[in-house]
Amino acid sequence: MQHATTVTPAPSGTACHFDVEPGTYDVEVRLGGGAAGSTRVGGGARRALLPETVTAPGERVTRCFTVNVRDPEGEPARPDDGGAGATGSDGGPGLNLHVGGSDPAPAGIRVSPAGRTLQVFLVGDSTVCDQARAPYTGWGQQLPQHFHRGLSVANYASSGESTVSYLENPLLFATVLGLMREDDLVLVQLAHNDKTTGATTYRANLEALVDGVRRRGGRPVLVTPVVRHAFGPDGTLDNDTALLVNALGVDHPGVIRSVAAAHGVPLIDLTAASRAVVESWGAELSRSLYLCDEEQDHTHTSEQGATVYADLVRAELLALGLVPPHLFR
Repeated sequence: MQHATTVTPAPSGTACHFDVEPGTYDVEVRLGGGAAGSTRVGGGARRALLPETVTAPGERVTRCFTVNVRDPEGEPARPDDGGAGATGSDGGPGLNLHVGGSDPAPAGIRVSPAGRTLQVFLVGDSTVCDQARAPYTGWGQQLPQHFHRGLSVANYASSGESTVSYLENPLLFATVLGLMREDDLVLVQLAHNDKTTGATTYRANLEALVDGVRRRGGRPVLVTPVVRHAFGPDGTLDNDTALLVNALGVDHPGVIRSVAAAHGVPLIDLTAASRAVVESWGAELSRSLYLCDEEQDHTHTSEQGATVYADLVRAELLALGLVPPHLFR
């Protein structure tokens, strides 16, 4: 059994390393000091774990969250990368926490092994994963900051994955099934890379993912994909590129909705929700949600876009009653 460890970060903000084995850990962060402060905490591969927290002069507050730790950090390893994984500069063994904010005021951090917690596994592609390189950011990186101690987000989304490859790669779905416990949630968003997957195969793959989770006692949740920033001449996203209809005419969000309805699976319609946001922002302002200007990329999200879409997922998890209300921050 690993014992709790405590460090006192430098007042200016710093990275703190905890030499722990892969697993689930509770983190207690003490904030505040003589002056006013505004502090946030991230961890591992650019994951947002504690949102900006303001402290008044002389005020002391404690904030807690639960974090998933794996080795390697970041995206899961691929069979062709020597087991290294798609880690960024913050990857590596143990838990690395990063204290930042507009005016950081950390007083101490305590890490200890977590007891039985609710795990939320993310099965997805590059729009969900723990992106190693800024400005790329998956919505799964921004989701953990919405939860208190007692729930961990285990992001097993991986760039380039389709329903076909996610099922075939033993480091992906099989690994998730081996780690999940009864009543854990598994959010599945796979569509962007199913460009050549026919409708029958795509539907069967979604059903296999749902069945695999249920056989292990978990709770699958189907998530339709985030829209692409591809406006039509009428100023809407009502086109195949934006709404994830592939070259074979397969309407990915439509098939996902159909599978969810047919098998009684909770559905987070992130396609509809993200479309509403993008269209309400308009063609120009909504560019900042994606990497249209930085990378000429109209599919992958910026930190701002990932934050907005993680907020949508959080709202749906609460509305659907999939996570107890007291676990939301």
